[in-house]
Amino acid sequence: MNGLNLSWHWSPGTLIFLVILCLLYGFAIRQARRRNAQVSIKNHQVVAFVIAVVTMALVLLTPIDTIARTQLFTAHMLQAVVLTTLCAPLLLFACPSWLLQPLIDQPVIGRIARILTYPLLASCIFNATFLTWHAPVLYHLALIHGTLYHVQMLSLLLAALLNWWPLIGPVRELRRLSYPIQMLYAFFDGQPVDVFAFLLVFTGTVFYPYYAIPSQLGISAVGDQAVGGALLLIPGLIDLVVMTPLFFLWLAQIEEQAKITDQRLQEEMEAEAARQEAEEGEATGIETSEA
Repeated sequence: MNGLNLSWHWSPGTLIFLVILCLLYGFAIRQARRRNAQVSIKNHQVVAFVIAVVTMALVLLTPIDTIARTQLFTAHMLQAVVLTTLCAPLLLFACPSWLLQPLIDQPVIGRIARILTYPLLASCIFNATFLTWHAPVLYHLALIHGTLYHVQMLSLLLAALLNWWPLIGPVRELRRLSYPIQMLYAFFDGQPVDVFAFLLVFTGTVFYPYYAIPSQLGISAVGDQAVGGALLLIPGLIDLVVMTPLFFLWLAQIEEQAKITDQRLQEEMEAEAARQEAEEGEATGIETSEA
């Protein structure tokens, strides 16, 4: 075959996952409104959820998936980057805190959530999941079996949800990092995957010689792998983008704290001046009465 394989890969497991995800989202909103009629979900949150689900369907249930499993490693990396860098944060953004709070309030679920969203553990889970699935032997096995391949992709999505939680998780009690620690987390979290991406781009060694790259594309296996590695560097750039507003929020917080401190010192100085003035007034009154 000289051209791209545009056949559709209908994965029942992935389709069921997306349907269940939509049903759970709608059910959770309905139950929350039953408990409290005042709660409401914002339109942009619903839009974020729809975009996330539609995007997942596009990369996993269309010819993109077929190309990613048989012809181009670049298409696979496109899937991975879209799922972990776009879909995962959109899903978190789509969930207001009151939607997940009933689950967090459950003793067992809440305890597990606190453990899994601990920043160091969340980062280790994501990086270990990503790198393990891309070990050549396991990756080849996933390419051969479409169902296992989709298990791989969905596990990357779930690990990415944990990975993003310390920064944008909707339940605040599960993310209590200060702005400097958030910046450090965003910087160091992506380092293992970035190292892997640099290896893909610069080693010149084909790690995954399993793809039948169409000849008409005029790209070699090394070139395909390098482009895929370049795509994998995008999350690292996103981390830098995330760090920028965190830095300015930190500066604003420092400035606000400085204002509060200055105001408190000013109030203390005024109180001290008033006290001294009162004492001087009393002393003057005593001297006058004695005279």
